[in-house]
Amino acid sequence: MDIICVKDLEVYAYHGVNQAEKDLGQRFLVSLKIFLDLSEAGDKDDLSKTVNYGELCLEIEKEFKKKRYNLIEKSAQELADFILKKYEMVEEVFVKVKKPWAPIGKPLEWVAVEIDRQWHKVYIAIGSNVGNKAKNVQDAIYNINCSPYNKVVKVSKLYNTKPVGYVEQEDFLNGALEIKTLMTPKKLMKFLLDVEKKLKRERVVKWGPRTIDLDIILYDDVITYEEEVIIPHPRMQERLFVLKPLCDIAPYMVHPLLKTRIIDLTREFEKKEVLSSD
Repeated sequence: MDIICVKDLEVYAYHGVNQAEKDLGQRFLVSLKIFLDLSEAGDKDDLSKTVNYGELCLEIEKEFKKKRYNLIEKSAQELADFILKKYEMVEEVFVKVKKPWAPIGKPLEWVAVEIDRQWHKVYIAIGSNVGNKAKNVQDAIYNINCSPYNKVVKVSKLYNTKPVGYVEQEDFLNGALEIKTLMTPKKLMKFLLDVEKKLKRERVVKWGPRTIDLDIILYDDVITYEEEVIIPHPRMQERLFVLKPLCDIAPYMVHPLLKTRIIDLTREFEKKEVLSSD
């Protein structure tokens, strides 16, 4: 990945725990490494195919001074999120904020924080079997995409599927999404649960009827075993209603534990079940 670097951009701002720091302000030094593909800019010698670092420095200074934070950790994270959201071609950003006048009563050159943030590729299974199923699915997609920390990239076809586990309920409408997110797995899971709640999902019967169901299936190549969110989804390979839509949008993605492509997992089940495309 190519990199644009900015070293020690000097900004006078008002961040600090002490009230005097917020009132009087002080000098900060901001450094950036922006990761993106510069091949087209290099081939065409075209400024529109890259990030204008002159404009970037002005935007960074404006953003850094817009609010007053207690911690430089917060200021660094806000800068990283700002850059990733504003510049579509940026995939990852490294931010370093130095504080030369830190009020700690000891001689030093500076204290600093360094953070690394990036867009993550996530696949989400989506389903509904209560009320207007198609509208529920579209409302969920809309809510996900409305977050400034998420971007819906691809949406699969929707499939009518028979319920699994608890079968005394209506058929489901199932699909899959590819999104880009700045959220960690835990934050994303909490966000999806909030979307379900907003769309009036009720958890009464396990695997029972629901207005909307949102599950993280894959998150980059991450493997987690935490109780709040298990990735990859532990039962994805056992469910054609997950694999089939996922195959529409990511057939050659490899399951990070099984080391098998989604298209191959799907083919194993297609002989057993038939899904009708909606």
